[in-house]
Amino acid sequence: MFKKILIANRGEIACRVIRTARRMGIKTVAVYSEADAEALHVQSADEAVAIGPAPSAQSYLAIDRIIKACKDTGAEAVHPGYGFLSENQAFASALKKAGIVFIGPPRKAVAAMGDKIESKKLAKKAGVSTVPGHLGVIPDAKEAVRIAREIGYPVMIKASAGGGGKGMRIARSDAETEEGFRSASAEAKNAFADDRVFLEKFIEEPRHIEIQVLADAKGNCIYLGERECSIQRRHQKVIEEAPSPFLDEKTRRAMGEQAVALAKAVGYRSAGTVEFIVDRKRNFYFLEMNTRLQVEHPVTEMVTGLDLVELMIRIAAGETLPLSQKQVKLEGWAIEARVYAEDPVRNFLPSIGRLVRYRPPEERKDVRVDTGVYEGAEISMYYDPMIAKLVTCGATREAAIERMEGALDAFLIRGVNHNVPFLAAILRSPRFRAGKLSTGFIAEEFPEGFKPGEISADIAVRLVAAAACIHFAERRRDLALWGRRAGGVVSDDLKWHVRLGAKGYEVFVASVLPEFAASGLPEYRVAFALDGRDYDLTVASDWRIGEPLFRGTIGGAAGTRPVTIQVDRQGVGWRLVHAGTLAHAVVLSRRVAELAAQMPKKVAADTSKFLLSPMPGLLVSLAVKEGQPVRAGEELAVVEAMKMQNVLRAERDGTVKALHAKPGESLAVDQAIVEFA
Repeated sequence: MFKKILIANRGEIACRVIRTARRMGIKTVAVYSEADAEALHVQSADEAVAIGPAPSAQSYLAIDRIIKACKDTGAEAVHPGYGFLSENQAFASALKKAGIVFIGPPRKAVAAMGDKIESKKLAKKAGVSTVPGHLGVIPDAKEAVRIAREIGYPVMIKASAGGGGKGMRIARSDAETEEGFRSASAEAKNAFADDRVFLEKFIEEPRHIEIQVLADAKGNCIYLGERECSIQRRHQKVIEEAPSPFLDEKTRRAMGEQAVALAKAVGYRSAGTVEFIVDRKRNFYFLEMNTRLQVEHPVTEMVTGLDLVELMIRIAAGETLPLSQKQVKLEGWAIEARVYAEDPVRNFLPSIGRLVRYRPPEERKDVRVDTGVYEGAEISMYYDPMIAKLVTCGATREAAIERMEGALDAFLIRGVNHNVPFLAAILRSPRFRAGKLSTGFIAEEFPEGFKPGEISADIAVRLVAAAACIHFAERRRDLALWGRRAGGVVSDDLKWHVRLGAKGYEVFVASVLPEFAASGLPEYRVAFALDGRDYDLTVASDWRIGEPLFRGTIGGAAGTRPVTIQVDRQGVGWRLVHAGTLAHAVVLSRRVAELAAQMPKKVAADTSKFLLSPMPGLLVSLAVKEGQPVRAGEELAVVEAMKMQNVLRAERDGTVKALHAKPGESLAVDQAIVEFA
């Protein structure tokens, strides 16, 4: 077994590998760029080596610097994680030449599966079902249109060397094919230094389901069930689960056997994933093989009880698989949600900055948090904006979902925008609960993007009750500071007006001094009317002023349920976050509420004459000049952030009055780029 390994990666996956290596008694070496000098993976490893400036091309993608780090520290092997050099055959070859073990598949397997065109040819030859398409390299947009017509719309334009949703476009017309070809080629060249793209038929109502395989050097190969990865946005997975709520045992076995056949055909070794697209009739087609560890591997670990990182290390060290196909057992259900620093309300644009507060849910047997950050850490513009992967499990899918909802409620993040409310909204969707998934789920369920809607009645009940108890706790504190007894207050003082956003509710707190419940928590009785219905609730919570989480139970005629609500002081009220819903709660006396209703509303500043940068990033290009007339839908500028290029278009006809930024300039969010007359 290896004595020391180097992790050629960063963030949560580097921390993940370090944890397993430490448990196995293996020393670890971290590498880091200038932007990651204080990163968690650097602090967690036994040794750390600086490898260059912040841009990944000069650090995490610099093969010579990583090999030098191996030699300088005596690392015998390298785990690549995912992304960066994990599927780079030149890296695998350079390691072999240097006498360093690559904890991954053989170079030939990486090369065979790394090219999306050649991998489909190999899959077809191995008897694996493939999607109809054109596997040759397409020279220009004109040829792309001809081929698309031949295949039949809609088609998928994909980068040959792609991954992670980059260099991918769906086209439903000649015009979309031309534009998609150009943008996909440019994006692929920027991300992978390879601008080749190919076309294939786009399967309507598709599910993205993948099979985890493991193979050793002795020819043993098994599959570990499947992962449902259909909840995607811009071809990036958002929520994954194992097993799939759609597959039956017959289809699962057929997909697994084909995945194993492909792995054997390319002489695979290590952990790998064979991805399939599945239609409504459970017909499945090969998409690609990822010759690395997947981001979503924890859900497989949860339902199999196996440590995939440990197995990768053992296989690389020459050991045989410790189990056969018959010994693979899938138990329970697991769900993973990817927590990103992005703003769901603003079309999921990346959010960078410092994590002023960071408190993930407490880990236990059924809750796992894979993260690479800590409170006070920076989310950089140079890398993927993932904050953490939150994984929960249960005996059933319903139990796993409920645990995920509770864990999301308890995930405290401040300082950057994040997608936790969006993840919670997905879980609450009746369609998600029913398991009716497809890769178009997010586009179909949120056709106009994510906009926090009206507060549903069940959530409003919990928030009103919690707001009343929070206000009561603050009121008791104030009375104590003023030298008055907290108890014995006249009942009129306990009749309050609770406002959630634009709605108001009359609330009466029946218990002046809370009693202690059987759970040992202070217990309040709260009565109020909401939408014509009377509520008489018992709230048990030991929340104290200043705590960011209101935890406890709320019970009434419909039963008792545990709740976790995030609480932030905001002006004279509180910002409450629960179940994906954000509400500003204010508790006032009835007279003050009457006067507050007469206050004028603040009018937002008019920014309609400006093109503002929707995200922090790099201004790649400007397509207009001063004095130029533009039409609605016309391209104005391209902004690049987190390796993705975003085309900004005119919302209406107009004339350019002034340009406030130049190509190559770094932009802040809401910074003016173009001003219109």
